[in-house]
Amino acid sequence: MVTIINADGMILGRMASILATRLLAGEEIAVVNAEKAIISGTKARVFSNYRHKRERGSRGWGPFFPRRPDHIVKRTIRGMVPYRRERGHDALKRVKVYVGVPKGFVGKEMETLEAASVKRLGSPQFVTLGTVSKFLGASFER
Repeated sequence: MVTIINADGMILGRMASILATRLLAGEEIAVVNAEKAIISGTKARVFSNYRHKRERGSRGWGPFFPRRPDHIVKRTIRGMVPYRRERGHDALKRVKVYVGVPKGFVGKEMETLEAASVKRLGSPQFVTLGTVSKFLGASFER
């Protein structure tokens, strides 16, 4: 059975670390509303950090950093599992990330992670992942 996680109003890094632990334990997870996840910090600093991640390397060799919010969430989770080993590779196969809520998940019970909630954020400065993706040049449907 798949656990559906609603990323609306959750801090990206904290959410990813909790999900990485659960994935390594063998749980199947679907993350919805990826574009509504939150990155803490001022808009200028967040944009600067993500622009640097996107532009480093070269076109031919990489490293390649995604633009779409669902791909950024999966990449963040990938950074928290040993993805080059069989255990981490299998864990990444058990996570699916979606922009918005797919038709198959409408009306089903969705879980929120209180430990990753924006309510725990001390600073009122944050940017949504959808805004960062638009800044990087992504086009995605909600």
